[in-house]
Amino acid sequence: MKPASYLLFSALLFLGLTLSAQPVKRLYLANDDHTDYMWTGNEAQYDTVFVRMIDYYLAQIDSTQNNPADFQARFNLDGSYWIKTYQKFRSPAQVERLISRIRTGHISSPLTGLVSTYGGQPTEAVLRGMYYAGQLERQWNLRFRLAVCMENQTLPLGLSSLWAGSGAKYSWRGVCGCASRIPNASLAHRRNQLYRYMGQDGRSVTMKWYSRPIYNGRTLGGYAEARREKDPKDIVGDMGKVVEDMTVMCDTVTTTSAYPFNVAGAFGYGWDDLSTYVSPPFIQAAQRYSTPLRKVRVSNEEDFFADVDRSYPKLPTESVSYGNEWDVYPVSMNETTAHIRRATEKLRSAEALSALVSLKDSTFARDLAEARDLAWEAYGLYWEHDWTADGPVSKRDRANWQTKLHHRIVGYVDTLFNRASLAMGQQLKMAPSRAAASRFYVFNPLNWSRNDAADLDYPGAEAVRVIDLQTKREVVSQRIQKGGKSFVRIWAENVPSVGYKVYEIQKGTPASQPDAAQVNGEVIQNEHYRVRLKKSGVISELYDRKANRQLVKTPNVGSPGERWFNDIGTTNPDAGNALVVENKGPVSVTLKAVSNDPIAHTVRVTLFRNSRQGGSPRIDIEDSLQANFGDVKTWAFSLNLTNPTTNHEELGAVLTAKKETRGGHYASQNARYDWQTFNHFADIGEPAFGLTISNQDCSFFKLGKSTPDSLWETSAQFNALAGGQVDTYGSGKKDTLRLGIYNQNGVTKFRYHFALTTRTAAFDALTAMRFALEDQNPLVAGAVTGTQATYPETNFSLLKADTPGLLIWTLKPSEEGIGNGLIARFWNLNKTHSTPTLNWALPIHRAWQTTHIETNEQSLKPAKTSLKTNFNARQINTYRLQF
Repeated sequence: MKPASYLLFSALLFLGLTLSAQPVKRLYLANDDHTDYMWTGNEAQYDTVFVRMIDYYLAQIDSTQNNPADFQARFNLDGSYWIKTYQKFRSPAQVERLISRIRTGHISSPLTGLVSTYGGQPTEAVLRGMYYAGQLERQWNLRFRLAVCMENQTLPLGLSSLWAGSGAKYSWRGVCGCASRIPNASLAHRRNQLYRYMGQDGRSVTMKWYSRPIYNGRTLGGYAEARREKDPKDIVGDMGKVVEDMTVMCDTVTTTSAYPFNVAGAFGYGWDDLSTYVSPPFIQAAQRYSTPLRKVRVSNEEDFFADVDRSYPKLPTESVSYGNEWDVYPVSMNETTAHIRRATEKLRSAEALSALVSLKDSTFARDLAEARDLAWEAYGLYWEHDWTADGPVSKRDRANWQTKLHHRIVGYVDTLFNRASLAMGQQLKMAPSRAAASRFYVFNPLNWSRNDAADLDYPGAEAVRVIDLQTKREVVSQRIQKGGKSFVRIWAENVPSVGYKVYEIQKGTPASQPDAAQVNGEVIQNEHYRVRLKKSGVISELYDRKANRQLVKTPNVGSPGERWFNDIGTTNPDAGNALVVENKGPVSVTLKAVSNDPIAHTVRVTLFRNSRQGGSPRIDIEDSLQANFGDVKTWAFSLNLTNPTTNHEELGAVLTAKKETRGGHYASQNARYDWQTFNHFADIGEPAFGLTISNQDCSFFKLGKSTPDSLWETSAQFNALAGGQVDTYGSGKKDTLRLGIYNQNGVTKFRYHFALTTRTAAFDALTAMRFALEDQNPLVAGAVTGTQATYPETNFSLLKADTPGLLIWTLKPSEEGIGNGLIARFWNLNKTHSTPTLNWALPIHRAWQTTHIETNEQSLKPAKTSLKTNFNARQINTYRLQF
């Protein structure tokens, strides 16, 4: 018989060998206070608790800094707006203390301003909303590696590219599972819970998005994962249940394991609370529940992802869109949201003009820095996720806050545009004799030469002729009335890339030219198209004369869901005033319809100078409503196409509106399918024929009778969302379950602009985007008022790039001023890798590739005026250039 000491030794040895054979599970508990800004509390309340919570956690960090690393206090801010608020209300020394704890990793912050929805945002709006984080990076020599989109059940595809291109490496998702048309049973089973969230350009972030089990209480997969119960009596014990959940979830043994990893994280504690002060329980839970086989750490979230990257470098990838849900609720204030969309597009011209002006005047617009920063802040806040507006903060207060943000964005863009347009004119030389003639410039913000209409504000009604100073020839022109003002409209040809041409107005009768289109009753037509506009504003005929194709499908009147083309819901296509011809001339002709069926609205259809004269086969449709509404309205376009496919710009991506199982970009599970993102364009067509629709004002569209769980992929009916509260929960329940703002917040004037063109070849994303950018970035005309020329007298091009497929997205002075160079952002819409050379008009002194939020990443070597670049397929890149 062996002695007891020997048996004890053997037992301990066996236990040690057993322990060493089993991998240690590494579990991360991360604390944050989920921010429901203007939902749980108003601005003043949240600003107060932001500051107090940061003070509290800084003190906790100081008091535990001598603990073992896993048991030190850490806290995770829910957005960079927390830092901005702290900077506003605390001393520079206190701000520096906060920054020092961000640098040591005890406090983390995402690039994103607050928790937003993204499906309805323009691409550039997403980036500007992260600009404050970029300013902090450069000021304090930091890098922010997190980006967050939380609680909403859906997620776009292209956001991954925008985040990664801005410097983010990691993100995590937790969904509410409430106010949702996606069944909880679906949310409980995700295909991947830890994966590479990858855009079409190959850029990605590591994503943690856990399945959300079906039971009450906070849990993994939600947005307060470190909290099982709403009001736990024993917080540490409650966290112990979370630790056990993660322990069970980490299953690297079962062949069918849903989570085959030994690293797991439970992030978030705040839930819907206004504030969270629970630092000691996190430390106590990490200490209590750590064992030889389980390491529990108080996390800053980034440490979890660093562990994942080290341990599991070959994660699965996902490149799909999950559609839109809470993203859609800003259309309950559609005109306010649409005005921001229009301003975001106008920013392209405003900043490009500012770039040219600043190269000659380094002091230009310095006094607008504060207004600019407030505009970028507003971009980061406007799409904040609580547009549901069903919380403690009233719908009225929420709507007023959204309107305030709208004014910040639109006010800044309009001011910059007006000042830059004026300043550009001051840098060009006036006509020798103002009495005999006046000059104006026409500026093109895009990076290819263009032919298009340009409108100069020009009071009076006298006859004038317009001369192109470069060619010395008269250009086609006409006088028009627009918005109660008088303009000279010209047909400008060969306006150079990111540059201008100068024209001179002389008194006298212009040369006779045929009208751009012919009108006969309801029909307006040119060489390309024949359009029949009914009194109600619906279009009953759109005939492509080149392709001999009729695009409009005549509806079965009275059948559910049957609609005309450009139909807001009319019941009688002939209900309305007599049609009126507006602004008839050799550049363009407009036909106008006014009707009250079913709501007061006006429709203008415009055709332009035809292609034999250097024109564009474009149909402009300007729709407007002159009455308030409270229901859901769409502009329907019913097309005579057979089993068409729809492609559309989401944000940072171009998607095919089909499920991934059928060759599209939409997830086959966990997704919502009724409203697709409608950024610059959508294209609906057959393999060799179709219609491209440029869109400025609508954030979403629906295909046919699509529902939350059914995508009508081959529908030939396209419905642009004009506005409304799309989701109502329950019948006979409280009105707060109608999500969004009631009755468009009382607005009575709405504008919608579409432009159409047909294609007789396969869909091409580059062609579609170029068409949309030309439509939405009109040539800018401004008076020439300078006494001497700092730029050439007749024409100039800043960017002389021969770059097929490369579209300029932004050209602007650096955030720190023109002394730090120009920022140039491009989108390569080629399907393949590209190495284009950018040829500028000025010698390049230094160049860098930067993040999208302007933090330098890589020094480049220019060659005199040229810069060779490197793009993946469908990639957006940003550069800093010092000339």
